[in-house]
Amino acid sequence: MSPVAHIPSHRKPRRATSTRALRAGVTGGFLTLAVAGAAVPASATENNAAPAESTLEMPSVSATLASTAAQTADATQQAASDYELQAQKDQAAAHAKAAAKKAKAEAERKAKEAREAARKAAAKRAAEAKAQAAKASRSAERTTLSTTTSVSNASGNAATLISFLKAQLGKAYVLGSSGPSSYDCSGLTQAAFKQVGVSLPRVSQDQSTAGTPVSLDSLQPGDLLYWGSAGSAYHVGVYVGGGKFIGAQNSSTGIVERPLDYDMPTGAVRVL
Repeated sequence: MSPVAHIPSHRKPRRATSTRALRAGVTGGFLTLAVAGAAVPASATENNAAPAESTLEMPSVSATLASTAAQTADATQQAASDYELQAQKDQAAAHAKAAAKKAKAEAERKAKEAREAARKAAAKRAAEAKAQAAKASRSAERTTLSTTTSVSNASGNAATLISFLKAQLGKAYVLGSSGPSSYDCSGLTQAAFKQVGVSLPRVSQDQSTAGTPVSLDSLQPGDLLYWGSAGSAYHVGVYVGGGKFIGAQNSSTGIVERPLDYDMPTGAVRVL
């Protein structure tokens, strides 16, 4: 027998064999680590037993990946805001264009109306000026005719008639009176024409049709003037030349001599 056959062994016990294998993988946003090879007893190693496995999981989203995702979200939101702002600008521009078009049309309409109103006003002024010029021309012609046909040129019956009328100036006007101290309009003319042998009707309506009608542009001294229409005149007088007439006007003035434009007569008849 060996001397050491029964002596216990002083060799340390064999530690369990630790065989660990690290496997990595990303699953569902986590980094998966598989650690294989847990502690294996020596006896198990000796008997070729399979090592044990353990799996550890830990978050794998790094700070860089999170920052990139946040930047992407911000960019997407900014793009959406930019699109919305551009749409609002386009809509505002369309409204402004429509409003400008409407305002332009309204301005053109008002300008057209203003031009038409100005044209009508100018036409009216031109017509009025033309009428006034014609009236002034007729008045000038009458004045010229009256001036050239003065009392001094009147002769015969006209001169006698006018002389009588001038002698009555200043006498009173009394309705229905035929002289010699007062007259009404037709009473005066009747008395005046009686001085030259002409018998006139008593009232102005009849006197206005007692002779030959003449134009006011062709008056001669001694023509009978009337106011109102022929056959229904309300006043009469006598043209004495020089653009004037004599008549018994009213109770306030009595018998006066006035220019034709003081009270322009309606018509005239020639009796002499």
